[in-house]
Amino acid sequence: MILADKITELRKRSGWSQEELAGRLGVSRQAVSKWESAASIPDLDKILKLSQLFDVSTDTLLKDEIDLADALPGELPPPSEAPEEAPLPVRTLTLEMVHDYLATVRVQAGRLALGVALCILSPTVLILLGGLSDYEGGYRIPENLAGGVGTAILLLIIAGAVALFLSYGRRMEPYEAWEHEPVELAYGVTGMVEKEKAQYEGQHTRLLILGVGLCILAAVPLFVAAAVVEDGMLLIAAVDLLLLLVAAGVFLLVKTCTLFGAFQLLLEEGDYRRGRKLEDQRNEAVSTIYWCAVTAVYLAWSFLSGDWHITWVVWPVAGVFWGVITGILSLVRRSRSKS
Repeated sequence: MILADKITELRKRSGWSQEELAGRLGVSRQAVSKWESAASIPDLDKILKLSQLFDVSTDTLLKDEIDLADALPGELPPPSEAPEEAPLPVRTLTLEMVHDYLATVRVQAGRLALGVALCILSPTVLILLGGLSDYEGGYRIPENLAGGVGTAILLLIIAGAVALFLSYGRRMEPYEAWEHEPVELAYGVTGMVEKEKAQYEGQHTRLLILGVGLCILAAVPLFVAAAVVEDGMLLIAAVDLLLLLVAAGVFLLVKTCTLFGAFQLLLEEGDYRRGRKLEDQRNEAVSTIYWCAVTAVYLAWSFLSGDWHITWVVWPVAGVFWGVITGILSLVRRSRSKS
């Protein structure tokens, strides 16, 4: 029994994924994968750590003539008791593939962010015209005209946003499978991606701070206008300014998170960890139903109430609840696997 097979057997008997074992050893998941496929062998320091971690001798690990079952009879649980990992095909990404992907993301991230910002800005003209139709200070226009023109402009802006979303989806379609399948970077590519990620991290942090700050400060003009003035048009202008600041903040957040997410996807970090990908595959049907329902609620509430400056809160609330739902689904699956 060779070292690669022993590492695989001991890891599975311990109930750990490759990522979990890598974390305990302080190495990358790719390193563990290469050990188990016999593409490389651990150095002496890692052999000692493996010996301590699995509570076996270094001779047991290194000598091919020593079988695990013979070396530690009765101490290891039967392999059937260890959780089985779902086999997922590993996609190897070359330098050219990674370069094309990052170049595409850098262009499309701005378009995706602009589409989201346009959705937030879409009711601003309708709100402004609605205010003018009710304003008694001299800029009064017919209510029907204000509603019709405002709604037409709203729909045109949303149509533009949808066009950007469709363009983004079409351009990113060749890489869609990478989000759901395990990926392995070719030799030498990992270092290049890690270097580019490290160079972008500072800018990413600054854009996150600025984007969150704009979203938080967006309500300040509205509160100030409500407390200081009684002019209805100034309040309406403050609402439009709120939406403008939120749109600017969300634009920065979506763009930088999309770019940073591309590096995480390639390195299988954050939301793109291999175990997380398997969870996302299991939750795909629930996710589709949930977000379609959230979109329907948002549109129905917005059009029926006309409170577009309030209804946007549906999205952050839905995001929080989605985290709760995925957590519950994960707990249910774990309890079923143990029973």
